[in-house]
Amino acid sequence: MAARPPPRSCDTFVALPPAAAAGCVVFGKNSDRPEDEVQEVVHVPAAAHPPGAALECTYIAIEQVAQTHAVVLSRPSWLWGAEMGANEHGLCIGNEAVWGREEIRGREALLGMDLVRLGLERADTAEKALTVIVDLLEKYGQGGNCMESQMEFTYHNSFLIADRKEAWVLETSGKYWAAEKVEGGVRNISNQLSITTKIDREHPELKEYAKSRGWWDGEKEFDFAATYSYVNTARMTTSGGRYCEGYKLLNKHKGSITSEIMMEILRDKESGINMEGGFMTTGSMVSVLPQQPNLPCIHFFTGTPDPARSVFKPFIFVPNITKLSKTSSPTFGHDDPVKKQPRFQTKPDRRHELYKKHESAAVVMETPEDKGKEMLKKIQALEKQKISEMESILQNGCLDINQVANLFSQCVEEELKIYG
Repeated sequence: MAARPPPRSCDTFVALPPAAAAGCVVFGKNSDRPEDEVQEVVHVPAAAHPPGAALECTYIAIEQVAQTHAVVLSRPSWLWGAEMGANEHGLCIGNEAVWGREEIRGREALLGMDLVRLGLERADTAEKALTVIVDLLEKYGQGGNCMESQMEFTYHNSFLIADRKEAWVLETSGKYWAAEKVEGGVRNISNQLSITTKIDREHPELKEYAKSRGWWDGEKEFDFAATYSYVNTARMTTSGGRYCEGYKLLNKHKGSITSEIMMEILRDKESGINMEGGFMTTGSMVSVLPQQPNLPCIHFFTGTPDPARSVFKPFIFVPNITKLSKTSSPTFGHDDPVKKQPRFQTKPDRRHELYKKHESAAVVMETPEDKGKEMLKKIQALEKQKISEMESILQNGCLDINQVANLFSQCVEEELKIYG
């Protein structure tokens, strides 16, 4: 088996009042994946399922539940799960790759990305989603290749889970896990364990297993990240890595974090948060979750690589959402190389319409010529207009449901028109 690529991951952020502005929770994530991987944005309606139904995830089938919630997902187009997404109840989840002392088993189980989608489909609050994920982790385990390639790329997972009231960080090592409740301020996760001594929920055997492996003596204060990985937790926020840089950016804007500020953080290339190279930011998401239940949650997705040259397009859950056809990748059914054994022998063209047009436009926008500058200005103006419209909805509480059903798709059409 080919060697695993060097660790690459993503960055996920949350700001809760009073760190976030206007009494809203603000969530954001960059999905950093192989540079040629297509990320699609799809809406899956709520559904009822018959007793005993099975659910085909990326690699394994599990028991389906009676009812699943409506979700909007940003996901690598070859798999079932998602890198990030939201559901109709204002729940958002993003995951990260993490490594540590525990061996990563290559056997096929649930991917961390499957667990993101399962949490969104089966829970209506952040803590309930945490419970869904850890119960599934215990029952089915995590594992399998996380890349559409014959090269094996496997990892443990961490999750940032947020709703209108609170957020949770869940970090795993095999079947073991620790969770930290975030009730105010800011929090971010990256590709390292970050829960230290504030542990609000944990696997019942978390500490005993660490003692049995000789990682913890049972005497000193238990520090999850220091015990289950090689992280120097005393230097986490000063070490200069992406976790540290994200922490600094959140704290720089503490007290005034809005959707635009979160987008600015996700676009930051100097920090490495907007990643470039063999692994790059292939999709981005920002969500605004008002604490007032009468106001809608607003979710912005790019559906294209590099947020600095992409449009964050708004989505609001209402009945009869227009199909997100221009950001949905082609499907290949049983002929998909992911479904065949041995897997990943070929790689089909998974580009959706927006991805194709953006791919050509990005080349133009990278040039110093006037045409590229003008195109970049136009997509920035489009995004600013949409943000302004969303702010007006939050301020006035007025929602035209028929218009909002087409909100994301209409913005995609306007973006495509700019690309020509």
